[in-house]
Amino acid sequence: MLLLGIDIGTSSIKVSVVDATLQTCIASAQYPDTESAITSKQPGWAEQSPEMWWQHVQNAILLTQKNNTYNPQDISAIGIAYQMHGLVLVDKDQNSLRDSIIWCDSRAVEIGNEAFDKIGHEECLGHLLNSPGNFTASKLAWVKANEPEIYAKTDKIMLPGDFIAMKLTGEITTSASALSEGIFYDFACNRLSHEILNYFGFSESLFATIKPVFADHGHLKKEIADALHLKAGIPVAYKAGDQPNNALSLNVLNPGEVAATAGTSGVIYGVSDVLAYDKESRVNTFAHVNHTEEQKRLGVLLCINGTGSLNRWTKTIFGADTTYQQMNTEARSIKLGSDGLRILPFGNGAERMLNNKLVGVHFQNIDLNLHTRAHIFRAVQEGIAFSFRYGLDIMRGNGMNPSIIRAGKANLFLSDLFTEAFVNATGVPVELYQNDGSIGAALGAGIGSGIYTTPQEAFSNMKPLQLIEPSVKGYEPIYEEWKGLLDKQLANN
Repeated sequence: MLLLGIDIGTSSIKVSVVDATLQTCIASAQYPDTESAITSKQPGWAEQSPEMWWQHVQNAILLTQKNNTYNPQDISAIGIAYQMHGLVLVDKDQNSLRDSIIWCDSRAVEIGNEAFDKIGHEECLGHLLNSPGNFTASKLAWVKANEPEIYAKTDKIMLPGDFIAMKLTGEITTSASALSEGIFYDFACNRLSHEILNYFGFSESLFATIKPVFADHGHLKKEIADALHLKAGIPVAYKAGDQPNNALSLNVLNPGEVAATAGTSGVIYGVSDVLAYDKESRVNTFAHVNHTEEQKRLGVLLCINGTGSLNRWTKTIFGADTTYQQMNTEARSIKLGSDGLRILPFGNGAERMLNNKLVGVHFQNIDLNLHTRAHIFRAVQEGIAFSFRYGLDIMRGNGMNPSIIRAGKANLFLSDLFTEAFVNATGVPVELYQNDGSIGAALGAGIGSGIYTTPQEAFSNMKPLQLIEPSVKGYEPIYEEWKGLLDKQLANN
């Protein structure tokens, strides 16, 4: 029995086919080979085409079949993970009305901040666990105010994963987890937030039927099944945002367990059973994949927008003739601290952990007679690691004190240098696993379709690849210097 997992990333679509019994990936594909475009019509804006995602999903699924390593008819369920907070609008015929305003778009920050003030900080934090800030609700309010003709045609709003599930099944559903990441969910009342809907003037009819994350979210349409060589009628049995899904893929389900990723954005994601919040909403709390009214499971999420995106930009500008592995090797030739070069890695939209400020990337202390591109390669990875430390200290101030962090051996965690900097800057060991979001989504489909009786059963064969513990001294004073530069930048911002 096989399971299909789809991960709708910002850079590309990743698809994996997993053997449900062995819990191992037997085929995978990524599409496209180069990173997908982000349209930025104005500074701080970021959009992608939902139809582009759909085309790329189909291409990736067909690519997994190219080498005939499995029979597509043996796939029994589909799971979907997706980039969080994006806004997709469709009309009554399920046609997309505009490009998606994605997670790193900053146009709605002031709309969200004004809502926070007018609804009331305590009301928002006590019921929503977050400020409306730069989340989906605020983005929808921007469309309502600035594109009224599109808003008037909107039949349903959804997140990126909901859109792909709709294309596969023709059905539109949502979950408490999805609503919470859009800042539409009232945790105190366990329903859509009447306060948000009333304040912004949103009709409840815009929202789809609410189902659990692990549930039947529709069945594969025959015409789609035929085009993709799959079996008609199999269920989409799981949908979750990429960070809750990444935590699931690392078997992070219980209070105190913590996961991290360092892809396009960087995230530390811890599970709690307490309806708590950061008073400044610098870290955010959402319903985790296994959250229920009876058993609270909240995902406390720290997000840094510009991690892998900065590393990619660095490669494009300074290392176009090298691979990422060669960049890491060059960076290794430079001693700890990059001979004084410091980089603030905040150039991919408003940073929530910095109170939604647009800080930008800053290169500090460049010595034209000393620093080479190898210094830049190292300083970028150190700066990203220091941004994780800065955010983790905020989480610690809110009661999240991990003794170990689990991460997939992917993206920046493929770099021994970055992993070393992360572990020694934060002081927390990292356990690395051979897993990714698409495999997690596939296993989630196994849970949602009843192949596994519990989430724990879905990960019974999972074993860590490596444990990296703090071992290198000298990061603390460099971090304190880096933090001082950030504090000065924030004071001037």
